[in-house]
Amino acid sequence: MAVKKSNLKAKPQAKPNLHVAQTPKQPLTKPYNDIDLNNWKEYPHILTDTLWEFQARDKTNGHSYDYHGNYIPQIAQQLYERFTKKGDIVLDMFFGSGTSGIEAVNMQRRCIGVELKQELVDYVSQKFDAKTLVTDINIICGDSASSDIGVKIQDRLAVMGSEKAQFLILHPPYDDIIKFSDKKEDLSNCATTEDFYDLFEEVARNGYEQLEKGRFAALIIGDKYAKGEYYPLSFGCLERMNRAGFKTKAIIVKNIEGNEKAKGKNANLWRYRALYGGFYIFKHEYIMLFQKV
Repeated sequence: MAVKKSNLKAKPQAKPNLHVAQTPKQPLTKPYNDIDLNNWKEYPHILTDTLWEFQARDKTNGHSYDYHGNYIPQIAQQLYERFTKKGDIVLDMFFGSGTSGIEAVNMQRRCIGVELKQELVDYVSQKFDAKTLVTDINIICGDSASSDIGVKIQDRLAVMGSEKAQFLILHPPYDDIIKFSDKKEDLSNCATTEDFYDLFEEVARNGYEQLEKGRFAALIIGDKYAKGEYYPLSFGCLERMNRAGFKTKAIIVKNIEGNEKAKGKNANLWRYRALYGGFYIFKHEYIMLFQKV
């Protein structure tokens, strides 16, 4: 007997509800920054290679080139986003004209700066309002290599509600290339380069003690020529950082074009000197990264 075919059509299968809320992924971050590694492609501005080239100094958001020898703000911008979280405390042992502090405020971080010269402390303090100088920025007039600087830093950390700093910046004088003061404690007044290394190591040790375990330190440094000889200050200081207990993580080469007053105006003179003296003109400095383990 033939089976009669039904005229009823099969009911279509119900389509899945595409509008059901998906549980968002929890951010995947490291303990030392706010970068969400689930969305790592959204950070193209963060440099991850070892050659940094900046065409001009950032002179916006409170920054200016008012003090010879201060590092460019773009370095702080890169380092803070990579190695700090919002609210973290940056400790700068050579505060100078305050680049570290200005960028800390810009990026919702905090900063303790140690500066040897009282007149510079007074000048830089004017760059911040009274409230910021209590809540986010603390400037200490003191000797970063001294045995008592740790107590002063601890006092400021306590005021800011922390036992340790979360990032350390060291931007020392490049030996005696530029004399920053007449003070004997000033690293730019050391009698010899070996004395410079010794005093720098004391600063590094003091910084190490005030840094939270597992967190990072940056050394911004260049080399020098003197009396026909090349002095690799950067690698001499790297060795002293290791002696202080730091583990080396990276060595970054950064261009210094546009970051030195007057040199560009006398390019031909420097070229003549290089040809005459058998040396090469510096076009770079180093940013060396370390970790307290």
